[in-house]
Amino acid sequence: MGGPGPDTVRDMRALITGIAGQDGSYLAGQLAMAGYEVYGMLRGQRHPKAEWLQELVPELHLVQGDLLDQSSLINVLKETEPQVIFNLGALTYVGMSWQQPALMTEVTGLGVLRLLEAIRMINPDIRLVHASSSEQFGSSAPPQDETTRFWPRSPYGVAKLMAHHTVVNYRESYGMFASTAIMFNHTSPRRGLEFVERKITNTVAWIHAGRHTQLRLGNLDSYRDWGWAPDYVKGLRLIAEHSDPDDFVLATGEMHSVRELVQKVFDWHKLPVEQFLVHDPALERPADVEALCGNYGKAERLLGWQPTLRFEQIVEELTVHDWQVLA
Repeated sequence: MGGPGPDTVRDMRALITGIAGQDGSYLAGQLAMAGYEVYGMLRGQRHPKAEWLQELVPELHLVQGDLLDQSSLINVLKETEPQVIFNLGALTYVGMSWQQPALMTEVTGLGVLRLLEAIRMINPDIRLVHASSSEQFGSSAPPQDETTRFWPRSPYGVAKLMAHHTVVNYRESYGMFASTAIMFNHTSPRRGLEFVERKITNTVAWIHAGRHTQLRLGNLDSYRDWGWAPDYVKGLRLIAEHSDPDDFVLATGEMHSVRELVQKVFDWHKLPVEQFLVHDPALERPADVEALCGNYGKAERLLGWQPTLRFEQIVEELTVHDWQVLA
């Protein structure tokens, strides 16, 4: 399947679902700088992040839509007439998926089905880039790439896998430009504090400031491949501008444990980790993923993409940021 390449997809109109998240905000800024007209889809009329988003990206146009509501998606496509859609809309916190598995499936899994059906009905020539997740690999041994078996270990991973297969199915069944970016863990100061790396850097900063006395964590021996969010959203744009739809792993190829991350943050603050770290079994998941580490060779070869920041730099960026916020 062919299509317009990088030189012909610039100056296009893009729609981003999940605009209020870390990735959506970075992507909107990058697309605006690249010459795209950018629309971001928010759920509800008075979204708490609307003003923040407009300050970050003044060129951004905000529209109302909901992945739970097929008719609203159709209306958004009619209103914005995008040439490319970046589907980042999902409930992204893995831990929450154990408490609300049905809602996770409705939004994260069935949401992309509703979006694809809206695209097929309104304009099947729209390009779709969907954010898949390394959690789909679950218990498969690292390193993981586009050919690795999927074996999810959480309701979130299962919902993401459903969405991923749905995108591939519509690509193969209807000839749609429907691509996936299988993104490994990636972070930034815009990442929510419920995610483990931000919880660590934020809590230890508070400990240093004398406002907290403990850092409570569950599984310290899970290994993850942490990347830098602005790098990964650049990958999304490159996938959209590629000549053919496909599936691409975005990762760093490095694997580090939660325990190692904790140690580095405490070392930066010159605090004894053993004095403040508390292992709390209640925070462990019913089933966990032991090790995730991606092979981004295909993205490097076909897209020219590679990560710019590695684990050491990322941990320092987050640690410094969270300390400066308090200092």
